[in-house]
Amino acid sequence: MNNLLFIQLLQITIQDTITNQTEEAEQLSLSFWNLAFKGGWVMIPIIFLSIVAVYIFFERYFVIRKLSTEDINFMDRIKDFIHDEKIESAQTLCQSIDSPTSRMIEKGIQRIGRPLNDINAAIENVGKLEIYKLEKGLPTLATVAGAAPMIGFLGTVMGMIIAFYDMSNAGSNINVALLSNGIYTAMVTTVAGLIVGIIAYFAYNILVAKVEKIVYHLEARTSEFMDLLNEPVS
Repeated sequence: MNNLLFIQLLQITIQDTITNQTEEAEQLSLSFWNLAFKGGWVMIPIIFLSIVAVYIFFERYFVIRKLSTEDINFMDRIKDFIHDEKIESAQTLCQSIDSPTSRMIEKGIQRIGRPLNDINAAIENVGKLEIYKLEKGLPTLATVAGAAPMIGFLGTVMGMIIAFYDMSNAGSNINVALLSNGIYTAMVTTVAGLIVGIIAYFAYNILVAKVEKIVYHLEARTSEFMDLLNEPVS
């Protein structure tokens, strides 16, 4: 009998514990969203900047990843076509591949027969255009990385102004609850701005590193193509 009573009490205790943990989790979730809303209208541009940063990062990431892939035998096939004087076949090969390298080499092939300096200049011009396309959106991402914390600090100043204004109106009846709105606005916007800024900063540097890798690759392929044109005719 005592054992049965003990088991029933244990079951009731476990159920109460689970219920309390569920209620605490719901309160935590609710408090999080309440805190976000307490940031005021300053949270709107911060949220907008976060959406812009996420979109630019993933859009550029997949574009750069796609354009960075290249057939490892591409330059060998170009060399074979040029050595065999199959210029049209080399152009057709370049046109069949969607990559910055193929477009640069195609421009160089179109200039074969002209002075080497003209060929090199034409290739470099195409390379600059390709790099410009790859860097599309990166200045905006850098702006987000710098602007989001500044907007957060603006919210901090506004929150402190609200807190001091409430203090001046309260007179001697000052309490923590009275100052909570201003403090919430100040702290929430600061944290949100810093989070968005840090994420955008890391995203920007990741994309810049990938673009620089492609730039190095383009320079190597340009040098390889120019060396090919400088080879003595056998």
